[in-house]
Amino acid sequence: MKLECEVCVVGGGPAGTLLSCLLAEQGVSTILVERQSVPGKAFRGEILNDEGQEVIQKHKLLEQIHEDYVLASTRIEYWEHQQQVKMVKPASADGNVGVHIPQPRFLEALLKQASTYESFRYLACTTVTALEGNSEQGYTGLIARDKNGHEITIDSSLIVGADGRYSTVRKLAQMPVTNIRHGYDLLWAKITAPAGWEPVTRLARVNGDQLALFSQAEGYIQIGWNVEEGSFPTLFKQSFEPFIQRFTEAFPDLKHSVHDHIRSWKDFVPLDIFSSRSDTWAQNGLVLIGDAAHTMTPTGAFGLNAALKDADVLASELLRLRQKSYTAGDLKAFEDGRRQAVTELQERQLTMESTFHEHFLHIVQ
Repeated sequence: MKLECEVCVVGGGPAGTLLSCLLAEQGVSTILVERQSVPGKAFRGEILNDEGQEVIQKHKLLEQIHEDYVLASTRIEYWEHQQQVKMVKPASADGNVGVHIPQPRFLEALLKQASTYESFRYLACTTVTALEGNSEQGYTGLIARDKNGHEITIDSSLIVGADGRYSTVRKLAQMPVTNIRHGYDLLWAKITAPAGWEPVTRLARVNGDQLALFSQAEGYIQIGWNVEEGSFPTLFKQSFEPFIQRFTEAFPDLKHSVHDHIRSWKDFVPLDIFSSRSDTWAQNGLVLIGDAAHTMTPTGAFGLNAALKDADVLASELLRLRQKSYTAGDLKAFEDGRRQAVTELQERQLTMESTFHEHFLHIVQ
């Protein structure tokens, strides 16, 4: 099968799907390629901070999402030894410290909106295998395969790599990337919130390790537990019980829910933690956004929000340019405009991680 479009977006996460929706809305023929069959993964950043909220409000996306799938967090609490030692509230009475929208719900709303535009096409269960063209003469499209192994050729004026931290587009285009280790890895898990649980974010120190609890829409709590970098193989050989006991001792009010939902190491999802910076985000006929251009750690929930901002800014730039081909020079304004902001966020993450212990020097009176 052979297809043509102005912009081919690879990666159906929040950034890629938002970009596709915004372009198609303005009549730009757009094909979104996603290798998964169902939008949204089990454990990904889903907290919208001020930057992300600004983007979705700008495009009136909240109107497309049922209120049951939107949960505003009222405060951040810091805990140690079963005691709250610090609290951070929003700057205004009607503000929040983050809004949770389950990623599948968010993507479903975007795809539903995008599907109303004739210029949009969505290819799920489709894996990119090669790029057509080269960085010097310009990329002119790509080759992919559907779930049945059938080849699909897509000719396009621009390829957008929005396919995450292990970007296939970036790899195929041989775009160098620098990875930065942060000294820890992460275990994700999810439990149901007990009755009366308030919509808060709890950050705790348990035996020196950082433990985060994020209140979620639909009645869940997402758990993020920092562990020593590279320790997964050793950790998973150890007994599970002492590890989870430390959790329940820290938060006795979650004991029953923890035991109902976390019964072995298999109920955790391990995440290898690193940040990355691509040397360049743009080549002739190709550009990277989101984690493909700048992977972030979960700290501060910056990754999702920076990716949404990338999509918003790139959409505006492409609509301004609107041409048959795009050179790296054409796309340089987008990269230059976003790179500094992203670099500052990544440096801020490093500072937040290195100074986390300082929050526990404060005592609630």
